Amino acid sequence: MTSPNQPALLSHEEADALILKVQKQQAAGTFDATDEALIVQLVEGFNDTRGMKRLAFAEILGKVGKPATPALINGLANHENPVVRRACAKTMTLIADSATIPTLVNALLTDEDTVVHGSAVGALAVMGEEAAPVLLDVVASDDSSDTAKGLATWGLSFLGTAGAMHLYNAIDSDNEEVRSAVIGALTTLVQENDDQQALGLLVSGLSDAAAMVRSEAAAALGKLSDPTVVPHLTTVLTDVDTDVRKTAAMAMMKIGSADAITPLEDALVYETDEAIQPVIRLAIAQLQKKQEEENDGWD
Repeated sequence: MTSPNQPALLSHEEADALILKVQKQQAAGTFDATDEALIVQLVEGFNDTRGMKRLAFAEILGKVGKPATPALINGLANHENPVVRRACAKTMTLIADSATIPTLVNALLTDEDTVVHGSAVGALAVMGEEAAPVLLDVVASDDSSDTAKGLATWGLSFLGTAGAMHLYNAIDSDNEEVRSAVIGALTTLVQENDDQQALGLLVSGLSDAAAMVRSEAAAALGKLSDPTVVPHLTTVLTDVDTDVRKTAAMAMMKIGSADAITPLEDALVYETDEAIQPVIRLAIAQLQKKQEEENDGWD
């Protein structure tokens, strides 16, 4: 039953009429952004069973901007329909109002709907610098679920240069989960912005005290396809941790530089773990095959 403070659900015809009316008002510049009741009704439009109509309501509210924030916050925090909560979080992405950050974090940590979690992180990611500390806090907290930490880690990778300084500083965190999460975000900075400071921090991650971080750093360097990092990866082919050695070998194979063949052959001589030996052999074989193909191209 509809509460006194909640608008009645609209029929499809009523929803279509409302969308058309508000779109015309926005086009003409006559929309009244102080009409709180209307904005609440627009948020209730997310109850519509038609995805394209929900998208239309989201676009309308996105154009309304920050005056829509209170209704969206209330919808995300309190609405009984998870579809509405998801749409509220997604619409917050269009507005990028930092006032929504606490509600988005709460949704990530406590909402019962997993899709809401992802939508909340997506909205946080567009906040840039302002969202970086809270995403790092989610990763660091013992109270956060593994799912929440994973999503927060994913969100960090989308902060871009706006969150770079927070990432640079967080690589020195006492929490190894935070350092590991930051590795992924730094990788994105290198790939998309040729961030040399981020690259340097990835290399330094190979000497981190935590094997998990060293392994993440090795995997990250492998994604860059940069032959200049091969000497750095060579240093961890003798790491005490088997996962780090395996990841380093795979990373060198992905980079595809012939310069990696000799250090891999040397590592194979001393590798005693029978689970790692085939990985190194595979890396060597793939690199040799690539080298032969490149040489054949000169015939």
